[in-house]
Amino acid sequence: MTRVGDIWVYLSAQPLLWLTLTLAAYGFASWFAERCNHAPLANPVGLSVALLIPVLLLTGTPYTRYFDGAQFVHFLLGPTTVALAVPLYRHRDMVRRAAAPMAAGLLVGAVVAAGSAILIGRAFGLESGLLAALAPKSATAPIAMGITESLGGLPSLTAAMVILTGLCGALLGPLLLRRIARGNDAAFGLALGLSAHGIGTARAFQHSDAAGSFAGIALGLTGLLTALLVPLLWGILAP
Repeated sequence: MTRVGDIWVYLSAQPLLWLTLTLAAYGFASWFAERCNHAPLANPVGLSVALLIPVLLLTGTPYTRYFDGAQFVHFLLGPTTVALAVPLYRHRDMVRRAAAPMAAGLLVGAVVAAGSAILIGRAFGLESGLLAALAPKSATAPIAMGITESLGGLPSLTAAMVILTGLCGALLGPLLLRRIARGNDAAFGLALGLSAHGIGTARAFQHSDAAGSFAGIALGLTGLLTALLVPLLWGILAP
């Protein structure tokens, strides 16, 4: 047992171990999601998180050590976001026709997402630091964390809330949108990208290429609108 413990101490210090475990967890989660016909509750990201957290807790591995190994996946977020321009270009005519209702929907959605977070948080008596961490939760993580820091909140808490928001949106959103959107891929994707940012966009691409394209637009523009609107709403609604 001592030798096994020594081997684990050595392996756990190697960055490649956590990258390998992350990819293995996501590979298994993707396989499971396919076996479940991509049911909303079988979201690969949520399943991967559920698999990795117990491993980190049981081994006493701090998040910083895990991130040192898995940061290559984080690095790929940049190229992946840029690559969203490819399906967007393919569906540019559809996007052009829907420009006006899309702009209105994104503006209303960004205001409601941030404003409701602030008002609900106030109703529960949350202090200003926690409210600042909640307000930009529907934007993608780098933008949301920057907004929270400028408002005097906790960026680390914002990162957790962004992930939780994305997971809830990707899990529950399709169940509602199949009834509301009624076959409209543009509406389906736009709603998921607006409310659940990157995780919702990945889920939209599983629905259709067109839905993923509109989710990618919503992901980017919601981040921009959130950065512009949250400071204004903060000044009006925050205590």
